[in-house]
Amino acid sequence: MRTMIGITILSGMMFLAACSDPAADSTKAVTGEAARVASPAPQGQKYQITPQNSKIEFVGSKVTGSHNGSFQTFSGEIDYAGAPENSRVNITMQTDSLTADDPKLTEHLKTADFFDVAKFPQATFVSTEIKPGGEKGATHTVTGNLTLHGVTKAITFPATIAVTPDTATVDSSFSINRKDFGINYAGASDNLIRDDVVLKLTIRADKAS
Repeated sequence: MRTMIGITILSGMMFLAACSDPAADSTKAVTGEAARVASPAPQGQKYQITPQNSKIEFVGSKVTGSHNGSFQTFSGEIDYAGAPENSRVNITMQTDSLTADDPKLTEHLKTADFFDVAKFPQATFVSTEIKPGGEKGATHTVTGNLTLHGVTKAITFPATIAVTPDTATVDSSFSINRKDFGINYAGASDNLIRDDVVLKLTIRADKAS
């Protein structure tokens, strides 16, 4: 009897863990109307963002569990003008390069139910403001225009930024609501997909030669 009770408790704990929302403890990005991008870009040292030095990952979930994914092809640049507050970040992601931890899910995410990569082959981010200080110990708060699924919104999120003569690093983890970008597929009625998706940025940009 004790063994059965133990198994039941353990099974219940495993079920609860599988159903936990990965976005529950993450900072939720503030989303609003697209902001004006100052032109021209800041003139300073440039740092190149590539798949060889950086990662752009995401975590989505549904009632029964979560899935990890990432973009494999992207490029970007940090225009560093003496301090993060005076600088700009831009990234372009090829949506067809996305991959998830399940091959069938990877293909489904590329369809019109989700990213619709045939219609929207790129997603982009351009920063419009970087302020010192941020939530959960972050060094800065970044605001910029995210274009995803053909929709452009301003998002604001915390990030930890550090710059040396050779490398500019940006680390951030936050969640966005996919429905803000017109990705509305609900999933099965008994296994609904959650609206919030966690984005994880691990940027290790190299100084441009």
